[in-house]
Amino acid sequence: MKLLNLVRYAEYLVNYNGINCCPKMIIKGNNEFKKNPSELIKQDDKSDESSKLVKMDVIKANDKEVKIIDAKTSSRVKYTYIAIMLVAIFLSAVIIIAILPYSVFSNKESRIYMDDIVNDLENWRYKTIEDPDDIIEEREYIYDVIIMQDDNIYEKITVNNEPENYLQCRKIPISLRFDCLPEFGATESDCTKRGCCWNPVKYDHEFLNVPYCYYPYDWSIYKYENFSQQDNSFSGFLALKEKSAYKKDIPLVKMETTMIDSSILRVKIYDPVNQRYEPPWPIRSDFPSSYYWPEKPKYRFVTDDEKVGFKVDRVADNTTLFDSIGIGGFIFADQFLQISGILPSEDIYGIGEHRTHLKVKNDWKRYTMFNADQPPIENANLYGSHPFYLMIEESGNCHGVLFLNSNPMETILQPTPAVTFRSIGGIFDMYFLLGPTPQDVTRQYSEIVGKPFLPPYWSLGFHLCRYGYGSLEKTIKVWNRTIEAGIPFDTQWNDLDYMDKNNDFTYNKETFNELPKFVEQLHNLGMHYIPLIDAGIGASEKSGSYRPYDEGVTEEIFVKDAMSNEPFKGKVWNKGSTVWPDFTHPKAKDYYLNMMQDLHNSFQYDGAWIDMNEPSNFYNGNKNGCIDNELDYPEYTPMIIGKKLATKTLCMNAKHYLGSHYNLHNTYGISHAIATNYALTNIRKKRPFVISRSTWVGHGMYAGHWSGDVFSTWYDLQMSIPEILNFNLFQIPMIGADICGFNGNTTAALCNRWMQLGAFYPFARNHNSDSTIEQDPVALGDLVVKSSKRAFTIRYWLLPYLYTLFFRAHKFGETVARPLFFEFINDKATYEIDTQFMWGKSLMINPVLEEGKTNVIAYIPRGLWYDLYTKKSFFSIGQKFTFDAPLDTIPLLIRGGSILPAQKPGATTTESRKNSFELLVALDQLGFAKGELYWDDGDNSIEKREYTWLSFVANNQTLHSVFLQKGTFKEKMILGRIQILGVKKSVSRVILNKNEITFKFDPLKSSFSITGLLLDMQESFELTWE
Repeated sequence: MKLLNLVRYAEYLVNYNGINCCPKMIIKGNNEFKKNPSELIKQDDKSDESSKLVKMDVIKANDKEVKIIDAKTSSRVKYTYIAIMLVAIFLSAVIIIAILPYSVFSNKESRIYMDDIVNDLENWRYKTIEDPDDIIEEREYIYDVIIMQDDNIYEKITVNNEPENYLQCRKIPISLRFDCLPEFGATESDCTKRGCCWNPVKYDHEFLNVPYCYYPYDWSIYKYENFSQQDNSFSGFLALKEKSAYKKDIPLVKMETTMIDSSILRVKIYDPVNQRYEPPWPIRSDFPSSYYWPEKPKYRFVTDDEKVGFKVDRVADNTTLFDSIGIGGFIFADQFLQISGILPSEDIYGIGEHRTHLKVKNDWKRYTMFNADQPPIENANLYGSHPFYLMIEESGNCHGVLFLNSNPMETILQPTPAVTFRSIGGIFDMYFLLGPTPQDVTRQYSEIVGKPFLPPYWSLGFHLCRYGYGSLEKTIKVWNRTIEAGIPFDTQWNDLDYMDKNNDFTYNKETFNELPKFVEQLHNLGMHYIPLIDAGIGASEKSGSYRPYDEGVTEEIFVKDAMSNEPFKGKVWNKGSTVWPDFTHPKAKDYYLNMMQDLHNSFQYDGAWIDMNEPSNFYNGNKNGCIDNELDYPEYTPMIIGKKLATKTLCMNAKHYLGSHYNLHNTYGISHAIATNYALTNIRKKRPFVISRSTWVGHGMYAGHWSGDVFSTWYDLQMSIPEILNFNLFQIPMIGADICGFNGNTTAALCNRWMQLGAFYPFARNHNSDSTIEQDPVALGDLVVKSSKRAFTIRYWLLPYLYTLFFRAHKFGETVARPLFFEFINDKATYEIDTQFMWGKSLMINPVLEEGKTNVIAYIPRGLWYDLYTKKSFFSIGQKFTFDAPLDTIPLLIRGGSILPAQKPGATTTESRKNSFELLVALDQLGFAKGELYWDDGDNSIEKREYTWLSFVANNQTLHSVFLQKGTFKEKMILGRIQILGVKKSVSRVILNKNEITFKFDPLKSSFSITGLLLDMQESFELTWE
């Protein structure tokens, strides 16, 4: 043991950590030198005046502590290393060492008092001291090292196993600690048994989650064997050289890379001998082979000949995006997988689903991904799992990382900055997306997980629901008063209470007897209807009376109990017990199609709301719990709500066709969504619309999401924005929160502002619980009605623009609602903003999020902007502005350089689509603007190419349209109005397609408008002004 380094650390505390004079150091241990200490003394003959040698007298008595009672300055030397050992019973000689003396005792205790040497240490620099590797030979022992101040313990460290361990531990700054003992109730003894460093921190440390037990430098249990690398192509084996703290280490591991394209690199680490579970979704069969060589890849894959791990660099500027070489305890055991990497920046986003701000905290916080029926609260695993993050580098370049693993897992972020991925099953399958813009990253992510579905046009309207209408009569009453209030409104929903005995694929013939006629009435008015469909199937009905259960048993498509091989039974809303379809079963999709067809034969619903599909269970497993087994009670359990994996869900050893529930739990929601999407497509022969509570990677291809059982609070209103933005990162742009909140009673003031914000959610639905007051707009009074009508009228006016954004998401993997930094990546002031957001590139939404406020202070990035209401412009240099926000108004800004396609709003999307289009042209300071419009019938398959896709460009006092793609869509698209903002001088003449036309110029707004047009946008046009 290098006790000299312990003394140096005490010096370090004196000089650099502000500890007051006079600290003590206590060293306990059972130590035996193989050489006489005098043989180990090294002294440089070339003394100089730069260092000081401290002389100490030592007195020792039998069975008593040894005290150094005097310390005096002596001769000066360049550097000195001294080891002192006291033999039991006899008095030791005085030994001189570099800077400070130290003493080693056998089964005894020594204390070093540094009363008189503080001033002599001022010139020391801890980092420049050479390591005296040759002082003491290696041997096994344990030391307890205690640094004291004024008889109080300042710091305590336990060091074991190897002489260098303490030095390795002490080299590691707090920010570089990687947790070696993530289990609850970590102790010093458990830590040292793992060969790790134990060092509790002071309670007032700025980082509250600092691990006490952490890996020494260069800790490794694997070594490379038989690897080859050529540029970015790597294939090699890692052999286990010593056991981890977990059972069943994989003895031989293979690591290989796949260059998917020039911007996407896959790194896969797996067991080459035994096939391990890998997620069945997302399914990609068109990945290139591992021998694919893209031209000019943006990444560089680097390994070390000795140290296990890898790093990925950005070629353009040599930024290291992920570095796991010798970092953080790489472990690959059967039920414990862990890899850590150093990151280039603290600006990190994603890792869902969690209640967080947009920019994710990196204070060793654990983000657990294990789908759960859990209302959104902090520090909890919620409904979905998305192990993906986007990072902004110091240069402003962006990259993303996907850890494709669906087993229960944690992601830990720490202030190094660094990340740890920790799972309890599967393999390591990592995708590095090189960007370099945020939109490039989301596009590349969509190449891996699939692009979002294009929603039917009607689904972009306003949706209304509540749990607890109780009857069709009450449903119709609320529906009628919403229409009569003049609030644009498209889709009525019903929650659980429409069912018969809460059973799927039924409706109550007493309280909802006329439901088929009501749905028909909705369709006659151009409106739509969506019912709830839970994941669980009732299992207690009389044999032969409930087809969903009977047929599922016959086809054996229910998840099975591991012991009995019978359908696994739990409990949800059904009157008796509940079973769950196994959507991985080959027959499950057709089974679900048949059940949904039966319901559609009863009433012709238009979409599906699938719920409780984490899957949720009112039991923790079976009624009596889960039997003791390694899947339900693994040796390590991530930090989940309830602490046990079966909490409010199925036992982990339950059997699916493709494997255990332990492996497939997080994918249950997406498998449910896939089956539902398939059924709707085949039943309606139109574009399907599915909203799901539980989600997994790639979910956006099949369904949207709502954020679950949010609370009716101002805080939940605010936190809904980062939720919306995160799910756009995850390629699930059809996302919204229950407007006005689900749990608890809302207020008129809260609902007023929430309806304004909700009008700009991609998915806009008001929905609440059966135990709360009514919260449809009319129920809460005139102000909420007025605000709702105003906000949703603007939404319906802008639906052509919103629909175009969804088209671009579907085609290119872009976001619909996006953070400000997506558009202003060079403005670091935007990196943490999650109280404002953008619709695409052009519209900024600035909601009121605090009670009683009638203004909004918003940061506006540099550029020319226009108030949507007044059309007046202002220029920002990148600063905050205060905007008036009367109770019926949400501040909205148009970005200069934008062309927004719009449409005169009607009471429904069906009515709106009959109206003429408008173009709002907002020129930038250079007189330029551009925009797009995608248009089709709103409900058929885009693959039929029955659509029109237009680009609009304004420049040099000219506006013209260009066909980006002209399909077979034949309906007329009449442009009735054009308004151009930001003209720099008075307009005297306007010419459309070589014909002079009338216009109206507004000198106060520097704008002009043209109305009464009957221009068919299926033909190109050109507009000029002078």
